[in-house]
This record gives sequence, C-alpha cells and structure tokens, in this order.
Amino acid sequence: MNYQVTASDRAWAEGIFEKLHVKLKAECSRLQDGIPYIPHDGRYHDLGANDIYWWTNGFWPGILWQMYHASEDEVYRQYAESVEKRFDAALEGYEGLHHDVGFMWLHTAVADYRLTANKDSRRRGLHAANLLAGRYNPVGQFIRAWNGERTGWIIIDTMMNIPLLYWASKESGDPRFAYIAQSHADTAMNILLRPDGSSNHIAILDPQSGECLETPAGQGFAPGSSWSRGQSWAVYGFALSYHHTRKQVYLDAAKRSAHYVIANFAQNDWLPVVDFRSPAEPLKYDSTAAMISACGFLEIASHIGDHEKPLYTASALRLLRACEQAFADWDIERDGIIGKGTAAYHGGPQDTEVPIIYGDYFFTEAVLRLLGRDFLIW
Repeated sequence: MNYQVTASDRAWAEGIFEKLHVKLKAECSRLQDGIPYIPHDGRYHDLGANDIYWWTNGFWPGILWQMYHASEDEVYRQYAESVEKRFDAALEGYEGLHHDVGFMWLHTAVADYRLTANKDSRRRGLHAANLLAGRYNPVGQFIRAWNGERTGWIIIDTMMNIPLLYWASKESGDPRFAYIAQSHADTAMNILLRPDGSSNHIAILDPQSGECLETPAGQGFAPGSSWSRGQSWAVYGFALSYHHTRKQVYLDAAKRSAHYVIANFAQNDWLPVVDFRSPAEPLKYDSTAAMISACGFLEIASHIGDHEKPLYTASALRLLRACEQAFADWDIERDGIIGKGTAAYHGGPQDTEVPIIYGDYFFTEAVLRLLGRDFLIW
C-alpha cells in the first residue's frame, strides 16, 4: 500500500521493526503461552490464568501473528497457536463473554485461519461471530455492550469488534452477519458520533424502543467530554466499516472524527491526553489512543487519492514518532514497549500511565503497515 512515506520515515520504521523483533522475542521467551495485560515491576504475568474472558486477551497473540507474517519466525506462530487453544475455555464458559469477542477471536482464530487455513480456527471464529450476532437488539438496531443490567447500552468500542461479523458474512456466505454489523454502525454513527467529529463513549438506549435516554461519561472525564481512546475507536472503526462495505458514509464519518482528533493531538505536541475536554491539570496521558488513531489514519489513507493522503500519513507518523521518543522502553529485560497508557480517566494507579498490551499491538501494526509487512487482522 502506498502511504506516501518518505525515505527518512521508512528508515525510522525499519529501525523500529528491528527493535520490535528483538524485544518481542525476549518477551516470548519469558511469557511463552501466557496472556499479558500490564507489566508489574517490569514483568508480564499470565492474566489468562485468572480471567480468560478479559477483553484485551487477544492483543498479545495479535502481535505474534503480525510478527510471524512479517518475519516468518516460527516462534511467534508457536505461541500464538498455544494462546488460541486456551481461548476454547472462554467459548465453553460463555457467560463471561460480552461485546469484545471481536478483539479476542479476530486476533487469534481468524488471524490463524487467514494465514494458515486452519479449519479449527475457522470454526472458532464463526462460533465467536455467532455469539456477537446474538447480542444484537433488532428494535434498537445495536449490539449491546457488557452484561448484567446493561441491556440498552451501546459503546463506541464495539465499532472495532464488528469486523468479526463482516468476516463471518464473507466466510459463510450468510448476509445476516454483515447486516447486523452495518445496522450497528449506522446506530453508532447517528447516536454516538457528534456533529463536530467528537464521540460519546456510551449511550443508554431504551431496549424496548431504541430511544436514546442518556450519554454518561464512561471512561472519559465527564458526560459530554471527549475520551481520546473512544475517539480513536471511532476513527479506526468507521474506516474499517468502509473497508468492508464501501459505503461512503462510513469513510466520511471516519474522516470527520480523524480531523477532530488531529486538531486535538496537535495542541499537545502529538502526545495524547486521556480526554480532550478534561482540565489542564492534572495532565494525564494515554499513548494507546495515539497508537490506535495512527492505525486508523493509515486505514483512511489506504482508501483515498494521493492528494489527500499526506494529512493522514503525516499525522500517523507524528503520533508514532512522538510517542516512541517520549514513552518507549526498549530494554529487553523489561516487558512492555510503549508506556503512558491509561485505561480510564478516573482509573487507579495500576492502569494509569503504564504500558498496556493493546498499545503495543497497535504500535506494531502501524509500523508494519508503513513497511507493507502487515496483514489485515480486522
């Protein structure tokens, strides 16, 4: 894919790829078939041993499949396959699963099937897609978030999970999956995305009618604020819906959200704050929002003419280079690469301004995209 990358930026990306290869191999040797989330005292622990359902569990095997595709190093494939098999316990347990099954099985089973044609992986992916489709509310035309009492909740994060449905529709020949994905995307675009390109994290709908009742703060600063990671889900999520459907309205939505976040990132030297509408103090960063946005910008760039590409490619590179310089840890004795990730504005110290596995995933994907060594995991 021609992203119009300069020779200097390509050389930078090549250097980063070599650093990734060295550090990720070291992490593989320590973690093996474990499932990481946030390192403690510089070391990953196996989150899967305590919570096989946790929404981020797919990002480590996603990194491994991306690196296997880019390097053909069998170590990455070996551990990715081991983690994928561990996820069978989540499918069997069922009750702990929710809207994030796309994050879990796109990066494990579907990635495996796309690269190796493993039939067991195809079965796992279709099983997960059916679970996601089963969360669809046909009256409100949305996929419900989370479990418990939240029967009418819709969140912007789910835009990144519906590619599992687009894949299942193409793979099975059944249009139901794609219909549900597009129906949800339309509702998210109409209810969660604001006219200025900013986004609500959550909307609470009446599950009997689909009427919007409330738009609470979620993981941002307050109701009506602008949680930066939610914005990044909107940028990349709508761009991916355009990729799968070629409906111009989705590309337009992705661009609108992208223009909003580009303007906000530029206000802080391309180092991302947790919420674009939070008080200046205390200053809180979330590098994961930048990494996801960078991938979204590159996805948009892959669908537009050469005269438009520079804005999106240059913005992706500014984010990647600024965060790598300010936040990266390349010490192979310490786990985690991109620091200063924050799960939620009002979260605790354990998940505020720390390396988080999905930040490393999107950083890896973006670098490989720039080099033309990635594959579509979405």
